[in-house]
Amino acid sequence: MGLSSCPDRRLDSWFPFWDIWLVRVISRRALRSFAERFPDALEPLLRWANATESASWHTPGDIRRTFNSADFVEELTVFDVGGNKYRLIAYVHYRRGVVFVKEVLTHKEYDKGGWKR
Repeated sequence: MGLSSCPDRRLDSWFPFWDIWLVRVISRRALRSFAERFPDALEPLLRWANATESASWHTPGDIRRTFNSADFVEELTVFDVGGNKYRLIAYVHYRRGVVFVKEVLTHKEYDKGGWKR
């Protein structure tokens, strides 16, 4: 089942409330996998993950305060990473404080639009 098809109520049963309202990134494996293809992406992706996990997001406005270039496309959030060189596409579940990394793409791959499926 794709993340984009999971409504918030289904995710509620998968993840309990965490006491502290910091965001949790799932999965860092996608970041490492992308960095294997593009080693220059590792440092910016880790900076993004660390900043994300230090944040407390309850609304899209909170995301914009952390990452002012974030874009919202339907239920997905698109982050510019590495000086606009890469795009990280994620589903943010505000109530649970979870960010699911759907895809990490180069700018060129992102522009092709295949990630919208």
